[in-house]
Amino acid sequence: MTTSPLANPGATRALLETYGLATKHRLGQNFLVDNHVIEKIMDLAALDGTERVLEVGPGIGTLTLALLQDAARVTSIEADPELEPVLRTHALEHEGFRYIMGDALKVDPARIAEMTDGEPTVLAANLPYNVAATIILQFFQTMPALERAVVMVQKEVADRIAAHPGTKAYGGYTAKLALLARVTGRFEVPPRCFMPAPHVDSAVVRLERDPARGEALAQVPGVDPAASVSAVIDAAFAQRRKTIRNSMSSSGFDKGALDAAFGACGIAPTARAETLSVEDFVRLTAALDE
Repeated sequence: MTTSPLANPGATRALLETYGLATKHRLGQNFLVDNHVIEKIMDLAALDGTERVLEVGPGIGTLTLALLQDAARVTSIEADPELEPVLRTHALEHEGFRYIMGDALKVDPARIAEMTDGEPTVLAANLPYNVAATIILQFFQTMPALERAVVMVQKEVADRIAAHPGTKAYGGYTAKLALLARVTGRFEVPPRCFMPAPHVDSAVVRLERDPARGEALAQVPGVDPAASVSAVIDAAFAQRRKTIRNSMSSSGFDKGALDAAFGACGIAPTARAETLSVEDFVRLTAALDE
């Protein structure tokens, strides 16, 4: 079982003291100090030594040091400049590790590919909770070689990722992510596994890029079918309490074209967006384009 030398309170505290970080106010920083959680993350990641792993928000490198044992290359993106000395030390000690300082949502994918010796194939990270959902969707959209993601997020975000149509957690984000990937694993992480303990519950989710979704998108014309379907999803959920017909027409879609598309797809215009599956949205987009 792959573990991390930093995944315990004593080692974490000692490293923070070594770098003068122990007494600093670390807004939003909760360090993972449970090796059992590391083991379960690594089990879900299922690395075989060939993967190019991208990590966002490495912190002091707790998960990083575990990933380096099983991956061909690990590249981490960290926004906090005070953590760079820690990451620099890890890079000096591990040939397969590189890091980028900056905002993960603004770093050019081409730069990430350059640092990783090719496009990353796996995203594995304890994500910053305030931007976790955006990072997951953006990376699957902009990094076509990304095969899977094993990410720790706030429990509510995990619920949205894994939600099914007709449930409260299901929304536009769920549908857009489902265009690209499907959930294949999940486990909960209680606050006691962190130092300091956060005030929210966490969960680790595994997502795999779904080739079947790509085949389904082939029925949508245009150079970027996923973007076309995403636009339809956004319009459908723009006014969630309204019927899908009213919500989409309020977003600029012609009512006549909508009625024709609904009829072709067998979708009731009085339905609400949260009752439609991602397959429904793909069929509706194709019908609208026709």
